[in-house]
Amino acid sequence: MLSRRMLSHEEEAQIGEEKEVRREDQEKINRFSRLHSREKGLEEQLKKEKEDLEEISTELELADEDDKVPYKIGDSFFSLSVSQAQDLLSSTVEKIDGEVSSLHDRLSELRDEMQELKAALYGRFGRSINLEA
Repeated sequence: MLSRRMLSHEEEAQIGEEKEVRREDQEKINRFSRLHSREKGLEEQLKKEKEDLEEISTELELADEDDKVPYKIGDSFFSLSVSQAQDLLSSTVEKIDGEVSSLHDRLSELRDEMQELKAALYGRFGRSINLEA
């Protein structure tokens, strides 16, 4: 994400001549942009999974013990008692916690690579580049 802001005459004088964007610079900028998009997607996925689990847990807590609730397993729905659904939900939460941990690891790796790219690009272009992340 290469964006420019208006520079004052003093800032332009300090920068001097603008540096030409080389192919390798453009590749770094493009890589940063792709990583940034992936980071936002992973953050949204984590947020959605957490909200969904909280909503399901709340609904089950409010349900009457004698009620049957629909529970999705694969592509099918089954009518289960509230206690059975809570047990299955508990095991599903454990599985999702593992997936969330994996997503956090991937997110951390993306952020590390983005920091490296930012350092390289800011080192080359200084204040004439603005990488929003």
